[in-house]
Amino acid sequence: MDSTDRWLLPDGIEDILPDRALKVERLRRRLLDLYHTWGYDLVIPPLAEFTASLFSGSGSDLDLITFKITDQLSGRMMGVRADITPQVARMDAHSLRREYPTRLCYAGQVLYTRPRSPLESRSPIQIGVELFGESGLEADLEVIALLTETLTCAGLDALHLDLGHVGIYRGLEELLTIEPARKRELFELLQQKDATLPAWVAAHVDDPDLARMLTALPGLCGDAGVLQRAVDDLAGAPAAVQQALDELRQVVRALQEQRPDLTLFLDLGELRGYHYHTGIVFAAYTAGTPAAVGHGGRYDHVGAQFGRARPATGFGIDLGFLCDLVAPAAPVAPGIFAAAEVSVTGAAAPELAAAVARLRADGERVICGFPGQVPDLAELHCDRVLIWRDGTFQIAPAHTQTQPD
Repeated sequence: MDSTDRWLLPDGIEDILPDRALKVERLRRRLLDLYHTWGYDLVIPPLAEFTASLFSGSGSDLDLITFKITDQLSGRMMGVRADITPQVARMDAHSLRREYPTRLCYAGQVLYTRPRSPLESRSPIQIGVELFGESGLEADLEVIALLTETLTCAGLDALHLDLGHVGIYRGLEELLTIEPARKRELFELLQQKDATLPAWVAAHVDDPDLARMLTALPGLCGDAGVLQRAVDDLAGAPAAVQQALDELRQVVRALQEQRPDLTLFLDLGELRGYHYHTGIVFAAYTAGTPAAVGHGGRYDHVGAQFGRARPATGFGIDLGFLCDLVAPAAPVAPGIFAAAEVSVTGAAAPELAAAVARLRADGERVICGFPGQVPDLAELHCDRVLIWRDGTFQIAPAHTQTQPD
């Protein structure tokens, strides 16, 4: 690599430069403050840890997108985190071990071996919340409410929420008597809503009632009325399926009461995170982008690997993606330029340093010049200068002479 290529970054890895960095950081602080008001405690997991804990309950999907390294101290395999949720689950199960419901939040960078979708960053900043220790729908509703509040706080409106429940397909899958390879084929066809599904089901599923329900599943999507259609299309389904439908009804009813402005879309064949989630799943969208702004769901018992299974639900958001969707951040407040020559006794004069310290303590942005520097005050975002006048330091407009009297 010659010197002209040394500035190149890997595909999907990018710098966050000052203007955008300030916008991202302001939003991060605002959202973490929001989570604090809801009772969520901030945690900061490590960037890398042993893969045995990073992949807890997540199936093979997370394994494939995680960079792996060998720990030079123990010889064990480590991974650079591609998702923070398993780390927070480890903290709840092993480090905190609280007996009551625990609310945790986080914000940090993750790294993927490859982007999850075209043009997506491989090093996004993930922010989110996790609620452990409560199995009731009240916990799911709190997390969904906090997701919508997050997006509203960030400045988004016209929110759409997709709802599903992995228990519907899981309950039907348990009735299948076909080999695992065929089950994987069926899963892929349902996930893609493939038009060849009816023919595949007719060829491989002997039970006519089960075949009818599997064939109907991709079409059970739309507004809340889809739950009524499901009564007929999934008639005779196992008790687990009926329970999942009832949970969706309760969640829809509560959201319609709490957020009548929220557009709801239900997909009873939703399989996102099927090998990880255990109940209600959801994703939030807004106008102008086909990608979900935030998503989450219930993932009970992930902590079992750490010796303590607990019910859990939560959501995650790509903070950079969210930041790009909202209005530009307020400009940086103009600062004050303090030239080295301002001091009547020299660049290191304690009087100058004390004056600058007082201004910074008051919240002012003060940029100190170096001896002989001719500053571009517009580029430095400074609209004022520190001057020495009448035996004291004073603030004056930028065009004012900065030399001492």
